[in-house]
Amino acid sequence: MHYRELGTSGIEVSEVGFGAWVVGTDWWGDRSDEDSIEMLHHAIEQGIDFFDTGDVYGHGHSEEVVGEALADYRDEVTVATKIGYDFYNNPQAGHGELPKEITGEWVREATEKSLERLDMEYVDLLQLHNANVDEVTPDVLEALDELKEEGLIEATGWALGPSIGWLAEGDVAIEEEFDALQIVWNAFEQDVGNHFLDTIRETGSSTSLIARVPHSSGLLNEQVRPETELGSGDHRGFRPDEWYETGWEKLEQLRFLERDGERTMAQASIAYLLGYDETAAVTPTFRTKADIDEWAKASDVPKLTDGEMTRVEELYADNFGIDRFDGMDALRSSVDGDDIRAAGLDKRVAKGARNEA
Repeated sequence: MHYRELGTSGIEVSEVGFGAWVVGTDWWGDRSDEDSIEMLHHAIEQGIDFFDTGDVYGHGHSEEVVGEALADYRDEVTVATKIGYDFYNNPQAGHGELPKEITGEWVREATEKSLERLDMEYVDLLQLHNANVDEVTPDVLEALDELKEEGLIEATGWALGPSIGWLAEGDVAIEEEFDALQIVWNAFEQDVGNHFLDTIRETGSSTSLIARVPHSSGLLNEQVRPETELGSGDHRGFRPDEWYETGWEKLEQLRFLERDGERTMAQASIAYLLGYDETAAVTPTFRTKADIDEWAKASDVPKLTDGEMTRVEELYADNFGIDRFDGMDALRSSVDGDDIRAAGLDKRVAKGARNEA
């Protein structure tokens, strides 16, 4: 396992991290707390030291389980959490998005509650969870600075999504030099990642990228195949049918990334994201110990060559030669789609965005 720094925070994280949205929730299959703790310990044994949870996952239960599992390893691991959703006063309705509460006062209150559940004196990385650009006021930024000065957090981040991400928010995070910007990014969903790479390079910002969903909801690790039946509660089932139908065709065009005995498609998908220096870590969705064993090794497999990186980018630019609807034509926007148009992206504003173009 190799390690990279988050921004200029001085905090190093394993290139492959553990996304703890699978812990304390049932969105990716039922598992007991004991099984979750065993998986977290197994990840540590494989060199993973970066664990990313959120207060809304299981309405705090994910943080409790992560805190219990990592109690004896606190000085050896980097712990990230997210705040921003008011699950305290709003019941969860399926997979629907809860109301957000992002103010200076709320940032402090939510952080202190997260620390209580984690049973930790500080958290290494505190991320604003899906905050809209107009919600991150000077009051919020001041609250984050105060938490850092008091030693309750070490670094700040902004986690964006769902539906890939919001461009306006990510650009502000980069311009304000948050230590980390977390996005949905993979070989099948490159637009947002490419945009933020350009923003970081143009501004000279020190912000690091954290990539999640590197396997495009089961396509690039081949865990979702044409014969796969997704359960009613499986989070991957919320992708449109066209996503998977065209995805399987696209997958075949990426077979050149596989190297027999040296690099699987699942590993190559992570290695592709690590091919960018701006990426600090990739957090796949581990469902089993076997996933951890295989994907943690993505940090050590042969790196993609410049030619392979370019070929992946070229295939995406041509939509892999597919000229029909593939379910991937929408992005979320909090500014009436102005950010999407300004970036020159041929995307429509996703339904359900606060403001729809």
